[in-house]
Amino acid sequence: MSLEQKDIELLERVIYKNGDDVAVSIGRSFERLEERIDAAESRIYGRLADLEDKIEASRQDIADELSDVKGEIRDFARFKESAMLD
Repeated sequence: MSLEQKDIELLERVIYKNGDDVAVSIGRSFERLEERIDAAESRIYGRLADLEDKIEASRQDIADELSDVKGEIRDFARFKESAMLD
């Protein structure tokens, strides 16, 4: 039983059709992968922004605390000076 030319052509069409389906499937997979990467990148940037906000708030809290400590030291120095003058 030998293959006729039309059978060979039919096989070629099936192979080419499946090749296109595989290419489309791979293309869609890459699109989904790209969407996942974009979503992950978005989450990373969001978390980095949150960290920057927390760092800035902590920096401001530390600056305020240092300012308070400086004020207390100055008050103590003034109190000590006035106590020594009396």
